[in-house]
Amino acid sequence: MAMYAMNHPDNIQSQYSQYFADEVSFAGGITQKLKAAERSFGVGDIVHSVNKLLDDFHPDVVHLHNVHSYISPVIGQLAKRRGCKVVWTLHDYKLLCPSYSCLRGGQICELCFHDKSQVIRYRCMKGSLAGSILAYIEAKKWNRAKLESFTDAFICPSQFMADKMAQGGFDTGKLKVICNSLDAAKVERLPNAKSTERGNYMLYVGRISAEKGIETLLKAASRLPYQLQVGGDGPLLEQYKNVYASSKNISFLGRLNADGVCDALSRARFSVIPSEWYENNPLSVIESLCAGTPVVGANIGGIPELIDDENGTIFTSGDVVALSDAINKEMNMIRNNAEIKRTALKRFSPQEYIHKTISVYDD
Repeated sequence: MAMYAMNHPDNIQSQYSQYFADEVSFAGGITQKLKAAERSFGVGDIVHSVNKLLDDFHPDVVHLHNVHSYISPVIGQLAKRRGCKVVWTLHDYKLLCPSYSCLRGGQICELCFHDKSQVIRYRCMKGSLAGSILAYIEAKKWNRAKLESFTDAFICPSQFMADKMAQGGFDTGKLKVICNSLDAAKVERLPNAKSTERGNYMLYVGRISAEKGIETLLKAASRLPYQLQVGGDGPLLEQYKNVYASSKNISFLGRLNADGVCDALSRARFSVIPSEWYENNPLSVIESLCAGTPVVGANIGGIPELIDDENGTIFTSGDVVALSDAINKEMNMIRNNAEIKRTALKRFSPQEYIHKTISVYDD
């Protein structure tokens, strides 16, 4: 198997690093911005480097992940011209929403599913007119018809994602649902983590940002007598630490490494995923269940597909009262943590994911 990516200081070196595209960034100076824009449209140095790898490696299948902007969908186009099968795993909503998130002003928005010009109208790319125009041109360049012409299968990690792609006009025959597997960094840690001594606290681990519903969770926790531990960082961390400094039952743990996440999950009574955007197939839910830890999850995106009566509780996204009720309910539940872990480790095993992915290659 050969790998292709953009050069970056954090990359793990491989025998294929010599083929990687040069690093570009929209956050750099004008030269870097122009190179990044060029890359988005599939022109420039990336065509040469991709062709060189295709010439030397001769793949049968090319599998795309997060190729927009810093790499390019042109990889799939070049591969298809050589007779390769092209499979694309969808980790976000970029093919439907030029700004990725299906959010506008903090609210769910689907206007661009059928009219990409809305990204300009509402300046969805961080409020920038120039950025939004660029996103629109990119969306028109890599439109649905063109993407479908060289992609044999789109792997959707959730049925919700598949339904939204179909809503956006994509060929349902090319949409394959394969749930994410347990994070490779935790595949050994979570099964072996000690979970016999459960604390009487609930846990949130994730980005501290508005779309994650953290404010709704903090409001609910502040009115309840239970301990909440919040792990992670993000743009709103310091603000929330100041606002809830007097709340004795809320602790901010900061960013956790893989071991820290595994330890916190394995000791928590349950975790809370209070998202207020279209979560695709969140690893936060998968990791919690693989630790044997039930989940109180928002009824939005792909979250409900992962939670049932045996492993958690669903509540109405964005509703403080509903979340408070769900927390009270889960605090009074008696769960079989060992069974939750056993079931999840089987369901979300990397081996199961690989088996299903190979079946798409062979289809």
